[in-house]
Amino acid sequence: MSVHSAQFTVRGHGAFARLRLCRRGRQKPAADPLVPSPIPPAPYVDAPLVPGFRARFAGWVMRLVGWRVVLAQPVPLRCVVVFYPHTSNWDFPLGLMATWLVGIPFRFIAKDSLFATPLAPWLRRWGGIPVDRSGGTGVIARLAAELAQHDDFRLVVAPEGTRSLTPRWKSGFYHLARAANVPLGLAFIDYRRRETGVGGYLDLTGDLAADMARIAAFYADKTARRPEYVGPIRLD
Repeated sequence: MSVHSAQFTVRGHGAFARLRLCRRGRQKPAADPLVPSPIPPAPYVDAPLVPGFRARFAGWVMRLVGWRVVLAQPVPLRCVVVFYPHTSNWDFPLGLMATWLVGIPFRFIAKDSLFATPLAPWLRRWGGIPVDRSGGTGVIARLAAELAQHDDFRLVVAPEGTRSLTPRWKSGFYHLARAANVPLGLAFIDYRRRETGVGGYLDLTGDLAADMARIAAFYADKTARRPEYVGPIRLD
């Protein structure tokens, strides 16, 4: 296995920081034109990308637990981000530490009942948006309007809609990205490699089968904390 390293300098909210890209193996071109082309590996974040206690704290926590953060660059100012596989309550604190480390204000949707608990102020502070999951409430239209009204809005969605086993993904993320005409970010958590972050971005084509094939190919080697709860990557 060949390993290559390269230095990148990126801007993170007014501060400069370095990323190290470590290729975990040489990518082979697809022999079959019907096979989705692979998404190149994203660089690791070796140090906080922004100043301040919160970013330093997140870096310390991730080093303590032995996890690494990756972040594909450049990060779109507006995008929908799917986070997969989501099977454990531990996914949230690890993801939160990753966002603090890179200093990018990701928003996320959560069931509205959580915002009726003492956690509500913290959820809002961390970027939470309450959503009624019962259906028929115009959620896609409301979130698309939010994306249109902001120059800086990155929305994270768990496409399964639950930590339990489901037979398919919910299609809201796809329709939202298409309605808002924004890229789709591919965020992941991998308990085998002990990595989390955003590994790449796709411009959805409207060819549902082709788009989902690329998404499934990206997540094929990602390992959940509870693999028995990982369902197939297909839409309802």
